[in-house]
Amino acid sequence: MNNLKVKTNPEVELVFANYPEKVRERLSGLRELIIETAGELDGVSTLEETLKWGEPSYITKQGSTLRIDWKSKAPDQYAMYFKCTSRLVETFRIVFKDKFDFEGNRAIVFQMDEQIPRSELKECIKTTLTYHKVKKLPSLGL
Repeated sequence: MNNLKVKTNPEVELVFANYPEKVRERLSGLRELIIETAGELDGVSTLEETLKWGEPSYITKQGSTLRIDWKSKAPDQYAMYFKCTSRLVETFRIVFKDKFDFEGNRAIVFQMDEQIPRSELKECIKTTLTYHKVKKLPSLGL
C-alpha cells in the first residue's frame, strides 16, 4: 500500500448528495473500492476524483478514466463506465463473462440488490487505472 493522494473536486460531493439514499450507499461503496484499489497499485501516487459528463470520475496519470453513476430511467441499477474506445470492457467480458453484466463496450452494470464480486471488480479497476501500462499486453495482463 502506498501513500495515495486523492485530489477531489468538491463538486463530486454535491453529486453524491443528490442521489437517493440507497443509490448513494451503492456508489459510495464503489468509490471506496476505487480509492482502496488505487492505493494498492505500485507507481500510482495520485488519484484524481472529478466530474466528467456530470458523473463522478477517477483517473490516474497512467490510467483510463473510470466513471460511476446511476440513471433515474433505470432506477434498479447503477454502473461503472469505461472509455468505449479502449479494450477494457471487451477484455472484461472475456475474462469475467460469468461475473458481471455488461452494457455494450462501455459499462459494467450492477443491480441495486446484488452482491458485487469485489475481487474481480478490483481487477477491473486496477486494469483501468493502469491502462496505458497494460494496453498492449494480451488480455490486458489479466
